[in-house]
Amino acid sequence: MKTIVIYNSQTGFTKRYAEWIAEKSGADCMELSAARKKKLDEYDAIVYGGWACAGSISKIGWFKGNINKWKGKKLIAFCVGGSPIDNPEIEPTLVKLFTEEEKKRVSVFYCPGGFNYEKMSAASKLMMKVFIKTLKAKKDKTEEEEYMIKMISSSYDISDAKYIEPILECLNGKC
Repeated sequence: MKTIVIYNSQTGFTKRYAEWIAEKSGADCMELSAARKKKLDEYDAIVYGGWACAGSISKIGWFKGNINKWKGKKLIAFCVGGSPIDNPEIEPTLVKLFTEEEKKRVSVFYCPGGFNYEKMSAASKLMMKVFIKTLKAKKDKTEEEEYMIKMISSSYDISDAKYIEPILECLNGKC
């Protein structure tokens, strides 16, 4: 099956996962900016990865806008975020990203990445500072909120190639 992995990465975590998927599956791999200029007719499977951003996946609109053009192709979307894989908020968030009709055609996965403040845009850094400050000021924080403050207050990396296994299985027809 001829496969392409397309990604949008801000700080490198999504790019890393895209490259791991491409390497293990023998797929082509390219940034979204290049893929927008390319015809994807030759591919049997299209995998799109973006970073988690305010309850969505960065640039997912491009992927969703092309779903109807890609009839008969295996479609996979993955999201890379700073939360551990067992965060209970991940699944409900991913489910809301696609309509019921789209969910029949697209398999969606989450991969834990991390935070790299040194590579973040100024706007993203500012957004995170405001979020952390707001969370710290909250009275009666839950245990999860205390943990989140600790996690996102500095750069960290929880990415691991083992998290691509479900995506590879899906590419091999097991989803």
